[in-house]
Amino acid sequence: MNSPEQSALGQPTQYVDHYDPSLLYPLPRQAKRDELGLQRTPEGRSVLPFMGADIWTAYELSWLNLKGKPQVALARLVIPCESPCIIESKSMKLYFNSFSQTPFASAQEVQQKIVHDLSAGVWQLAGGAQPSPAVNHPAVLVELIEVKDFQAQKIEELSGVDLDRLDIECNTYQPAPHLLSAQFDRAPVSEVLCSQLLKSNCLVTGQPDWGSVRIAYTGPQIDQAALLAYLISFREHNEFHEQCVERVFMDIWTRCKPSKLSVYARYTRRGGLDINPFRTSHPQALPPLMRTARQ
Repeated sequence: MNSPEQSALGQPTQYVDHYDPSLLYPLPRQAKRDELGLQRTPEGRSVLPFMGADIWTAYELSWLNLKGKPQVALARLVIPCESPCIIESKSMKLYFNSFSQTPFASAQEVQQKIVHDLSAGVWQLAGGAQPSPAVNHPAVLVELIEVKDFQAQKIEELSGVDLDRLDIECNTYQPAPHLLSAQFDRAPVSEVLCSQLLKSNCLVTGQPDWGSVRIAYTGPQIDQAALLAYLISFREHNEFHEQCVERVFMDIWTRCKPSKLSVYARYTRRGGLDINPFRTSHPQALPPLMRTARQ
């Protein structure tokens, strides 16, 4: 079983420039979900109270055409949160770099390679075993955005009521779900709340991860000052992006008891990649393709 400590994070690295899918390093989601107290199925998988995906943008994708001329594109990746594994981000960077001196006949061929390789990685089972071909797992979605479409890419901020306007005192910098509160004795509300003050640290290296977060819910009205203090409490917490968002979702879900909830975070890029986890209690479309000014 792969572990974060055995990954390339924080280690001297040789950059491979010829296509090599073995560079991808899947990490199981299960241990962190066990920390959140999620129940398991008889097969050992978590029973998830949410659905959604990890939405990545790769800004450093390049390959050669059959004449040896470099091609460039952005890649948008959508990894289902139901998959048993995530891909460690430095290994994703190394994997994309391995395309750089490799000839491909078309952008479509590159896209198909990425779909195949990432789908195989995130659907690995315990011990690195591949799932049965008879089981129809959702593939990773991959969209290549070519140069002709670069001008259409939007820069905008997450919408919602700005929590950061609140003048609060902060003294807790590890996740503190006890800070959360809601008005259970009043009529339920529907709100969308946003903050740009989310920060956590890499689980292995301790490097800072900066992000913005949008929380949409229906249910007892959440105390906004308490929610902001709770989000700020992640500031010295070491955990991967996907794990932080699931922790935020579960803490709000269990403490504030909304009937509907979604949590969407957009983290600033590192190594040419940004990771933007989205978790929702109910079916809805994924957030539209965009990036914030900090990304």
